[in-house]
Amino acid sequence: MTMKLYAVSDGPPSLAVRMVLQALNIPYELVNVDFIAGEHMTDEYAKMNPQKEIPVLDDDGFYLSESIAIMQYLCDKYATNSNLYPRDANKRAIVNQRLCFNMGFYYSAISAHSMAPIFFDYQRTDMTLKKVNNALNVFETYLRDGGKKYAAADFLTIADFGLVSATLCLEAIGFDISSYPLVQKWYETFKQENPELWEIGKGGMLEISEFENNPPDLSHMKHPFHPTRKSKV
Repeated sequence: MTMKLYAVSDGPPSLAVRMVLQALNIPYELVNVDFIAGEHMTDEYAKMNPQKEIPVLDDDGFYLSESIAIMQYLCDKYATNSNLYPRDANKRAIVNQRLCFNMGFYYSAISAHSMAPIFFDYQRTDMTLKKVNNALNVFETYLRDGGKKYAAADFLTIADFGLVSATLCLEAIGFDISSYPLVQKWYETFKQENPELWEIGKGGMLEISEFENNPPDLSHMKHPFHPTRKSKV
């Protein structure tokens, strides 16, 4: 049975998982979830993921949600010796730390400033901007103190996929990261040295940019935590 990934084409968590699948050369069927139509809110989708969030991996009937868990699973099951998710305990710990940093601190701040005003009834404020700059400053510190080429090592790891997928949201809305030279260098290095992977990210980034300029009408949609959704005006 062909592995399936239920994903959204511009969703950073979906993009990160697609990068792992591409990097590991794992064949899979990409199933586009129509976020605008609310396909992720159906009872059928909830059977795969009660959180009704995207993405979801279907590996021969084994359903797994949460992009970090999916990336770790793919490496553990299909690429046990890959540097993408090192076996060495110390190296893996740094990768895991960067993954957690992205999920709970970096992407959460970036998403609130870039994605939420497009897809939810939120506004960009001085506080959301402050949190983005704080997140970038912390990432700059990690890159400086770590002294590595990539986010967690001198080689590419799954931590980079999540962080790149978050950072591209800033590019999509025209946010200038040049005040964070190490973050900018890391981001450009990823693009230049991993063109096939960046092609995935670039596609999502361009879609977000299009939505930024032409916000979708989501007033018909409901979400368990955000009952009203409006297009940005």
